[in-house]
Amino acid sequence: MNAAAPVKPLAGWRVLVPRGGKWGDAVAATLRGFGAIPVIAPLINFAGAEDPNALANALHELGDGQFDWIVITSATTVDVLTSQGTRVPDSTRIAAVGETTAAALALAGYRVDFVPSSDNSARGLVKEWPASDIKGRVLIPQSDIAEPTLVAGLSKLGFAVEFVTAYRTMGVPVTSDVAMDVASGRIRAVLVTSGSVARQIAAQLAPLPEETVVACIGPRTAFDARAAGLPVHVIAEERSADSLIEALVEYAEEE
Repeated sequence: MNAAAPVKPLAGWRVLVPRGGKWGDAVAATLRGFGAIPVIAPLINFAGAEDPNALANALHELGDGQFDWIVITSATTVDVLTSQGTRVPDSTRIAAVGETTAAALALAGYRVDFVPSSDNSARGLVKEWPASDIKGRVLIPQSDIAEPTLVAGLSKLGFAVEFVTAYRTMGVPVTSDVAMDVASGRIRAVLVTSGSVARQIAAQLAPLPEETVVACIGPRTAFDARAAGLPVHVIAEERSADSLIEALVEYAEEE
């Protein structure tokens, strides 16, 4: 007689995945492998920069070699660079805020010259910035709602920093079915992948049932989630989808 198959750690757990596209599909597939039932419900979306001319001018100057560094903080910014056909000259170095962003850059054919080794956040990038680096001009293309951490931090280090809006981050209303599933506790866990996602969860779905597990993709996102009024039960050690799911699985196994 065959032995019963071991119960998977997330068996029966409905998990809200707050982003769609390739990322959401990949996360959903991984969750299914642990027995979970993923519910993909994008809470944010991205639109073009409100001032496309300012972005085009900044990227033109970048291509001309007028910047010593460009700092990339998200895969969405990488998408903007590729859609604009942006060329980064050899004289301009590229910094990525973390391994996920660095991987997106590499996949798009861009090299990466600097990634913080421990804290994959804007704060960590500033803290670990090479002390011997000659101060020069830095381009920071980010979301319209990005916090000023990078601009302020690199300016304090002596760089001439230029911020340009690369894209806009906009909230996406969830369906009434998803909202009801969250309110009833039918959704067992919610993944929080950024501060903007945390704020949308707070605005659209709070207060969450006490039994709902809130899993954040790193310490900075956990900070933003708490600031938005959400409880935090799980914090991934690294800012990656795999680390986030691994942390949720560990939490489930310990319950």
